[in-house]
Amino acid sequence: MYKIFLIFIFALSLKAEMVNGVAVVVKQEPITLSDIKEEMRKSNSTEEEATDNLIRKKLEGMEIQERKISVSSTDVYNEIKQVAASNKMSVEALYDMVRETNGLSSTDFKEKTKEKLLSQRLYTDISYSSMTQPSEEEIKEYYDLHKDEFSRPLSFDVIIYSSPDKNSLEKVVSNPMLNISDVTKSEQKLFYEKLPKELSRLLENTEPNKFTPIISNEKNAYTIFYLKAIEHQKDATYENKKNKIINLIMAQKREQVLSDYFAKLRNNSDIKILRQLNQNAK
Repeated sequence: MYKIFLIFIFALSLKAEMVNGVAVVVKQEPITLSDIKEEMRKSNSTEEEATDNLIRKKLEGMEIQERKISVSSTDVYNEIKQVAASNKMSVEALYDMVRETNGLSSTDFKEKTKEKLLSQRLYTDISYSSMTQPSEEEIKEYYDLHKDEFSRPLSFDVIIYSSPDKNSLEKVVSNPMLNISDVTKSEQKLFYEKLPKELSRLLENTEPNKFTPIISNEKNAYTIFYLKAIEHQKDATYENKKNKIINLIMAQKREQVLSDYFAKLRNNSDIKILRQLNQNAK
């Protein structure tokens, strides 16, 4: 009788969630239509891609809980300190840069860092026993096939302009000497390997002494970069890049292991697709 009552309560709950726009249920955990729309916006992805991303995130979160993987506040702060040191800046300066480029507060950034560390520990837990070090032949073959990757920039010297008003940044582009009250400005050295792929491509495709296009962030603010100079890697020989190549190969192997693992987990999990957005939505 009690079991039937629980099933009835869950059915009522699910019905209420449907009214609120639930699109997918992963092991009784809902993903809403608004979740999917937001993921589409942030990742510039299709509905199907966004839904797949959110399902995997749900499964990862459940795996983290089941494996009792945890991250302390000290772990988070040490990671942030390491990122700041690798960019030759203080933690406070890193917080400023993240706020200007991504619109994230220090609290948001700490939470994102915690999520990243939890995922890394989960991935290590899953893939540790399934991976072998690459052979010398694999390393050499990877280098021969990806030589162009090792001639990419090392860092970018930029001036970052941010404003809640896009028109203010357009005025900056027209006259960089203008002082506009709602525009903040800071000079930074951004290291290629630490940047999101979209931003590194944007800067790589910008000529020195030119502005990038204006971009928006998650906080509905706007940012533009003035590229002062690009620093290139100096020595891209095979021997000097060997450790980096090993890390890249291992990252690819790990991603394959993880992809296979979560594909099997998804096939064996209770996942219900309840409703969909417009198929042409983007």
